[in-house]
Amino acid sequence: MVSEKGNDIANQFEISTPQGLYFQSYNSIIVFIDNTGQIWLDEHYWNYSITTGKYRNIFLREKRPETEYKIKKGIYKLTNLN
Repeated sequence: MVSEKGNDIANQFEISTPQGLYFQSYNSIIVFIDNTGQIWLDEHYWNYSITTGKYRNIFLREKRPETEYKIKKGIYKLTNLN
């Protein structure tokens, strides 16, 4: 990931693959957006720490309450991404 100032953010990664786009924090996959646009969150790590949450919010372009709402409504799917 890159900051608003254009600097690399340590230990936060966006990984593009033929299957879709991943967000990884340190050694854990946090979010996967597949080619259909479905968003998958890791059931254990999606809200693991303040740092993970901060960069997950930036990646998804939303705050945690909106993410929680989308999980509750089934818009986002929880799964084991690790």
